[in-house]
Amino acid sequence: MAGRRGNGEGSIYQRKTTDKRWCASLSIGYDQNGKAVRKVVTAKTRAEVVKKLKAIQRQLDDGLPVPDQSMTVAQLLDRWYQDVLRHQVAESAALGYRSVANHHIVPSLGKKKLAALTTSDVDRLLSSKIDSHLAVSTVRRIRSVLAQAIDQGVRWGAVNRNVASLARAPRSQRKEGRTLTPDQAKRFLLELDGHRNEPLYALMLSVGLRRGEALGLRWDDLNVRTGVIQVRRQLQRETSGLVVRDTKTARSRRAINLPSPMLDMLKTHRARQAAERLALGDAWIDSGYIFTSSIGTPIDPRNLLREFKAICERAGLGDWHVHELRHSAASLMLAMGVPIQVVSEVLGHASIRMTADVYGHILAPDRQAAADAMGRVLWSAD
Repeated sequence: MAGRRGNGEGSIYQRKTTDKRWCASLSIGYDQNGKAVRKVVTAKTRAEVVKKLKAIQRQLDDGLPVPDQSMTVAQLLDRWYQDVLRHQVAESAALGYRSVANHHIVPSLGKKKLAALTTSDVDRLLSSKIDSHLAVSTVRRIRSVLAQAIDQGVRWGAVNRNVASLARAPRSQRKEGRTLTPDQAKRFLLELDGHRNEPLYALMLSVGLRRGEALGLRWDDLNVRTGVIQVRRQLQRETSGLVVRDTKTARSRRAINLPSPMLDMLKTHRARQAAERLALGDAWIDSGYIFTSSIGTPIDPRNLLREFKAICERAGLGDWHVHELRHSAASLMLAMGVPIQVVSEVLGHASIRMTADVYGHILAPDRQAAADAMGRVLWSAD
């Protein structure tokens, strides 16, 4: 038997089914076709259902959307990937997000109703990942992925606040990347002498280009007269094949002055490439890239990594990753006294602070020099 409806409570009634649950129904607006949309909530008692109904009414009064009580965390992650994420970032990045969601979030929180998800739930997930000895950077990424998905859920009106953003991310401990010493760098270049891709690796080592940035360079990016090369794009391997993307950030689009020996090496490389093109004739594929395969096509980043590792082994350097050429370039520039703001610009970092965070340990001599200078100014005898 339905109870009498209180003032402003909406429609309240008790089911005549065996569960006898109380239900409340309230109009929350209209759909795109102008049809009234009603929100229905249920509870075991009339008092509970009235409480739920009043909570919805407060949200409507505050101009907030009513959360989707049926959507689960797994459904949100899937819809976010399908409808938004894969159209916003590179395919490889989108797949990375999805992998994090499927391996770390869905197994623990996937069945949880999004509207019922709490900050405590997220903290518990992150804590369990740290206890399982997962890298702190990976745990921070898990939180980031979940927070970005819920942020989209807020935009859709599926939930009213982002509980993942409220959760505390574990403190990160930045690890210093390995760098080649000047002696190792020279041994590396000596091993490259005469190698077809010698200019490619030498360029990455001398100015700190990312692998994709180096492979994405075209001849029209190089000004031979000024010795300046423009970094505008990056070549990446995705499931669909090789694709060209914009640089990582806006500051990654940059102009770099080349060392004179590096410029001479590129001039020689262009002449050699022209000879290869002439020898192959119609078999040559004119892609316009500075660094190509033996038939003119772009170089696959995976092939470059395999080749680089083999070169390092032959040079007696051991196992290195091609990205460590970038670390080495930054470290060597700083060690030679190049100002950190210049190094930051050459690397295309988002900020000088980022450069300082990664390579600040190299600046110790400069900091001591500053201290010594102030000591002379303030305390030395006239």
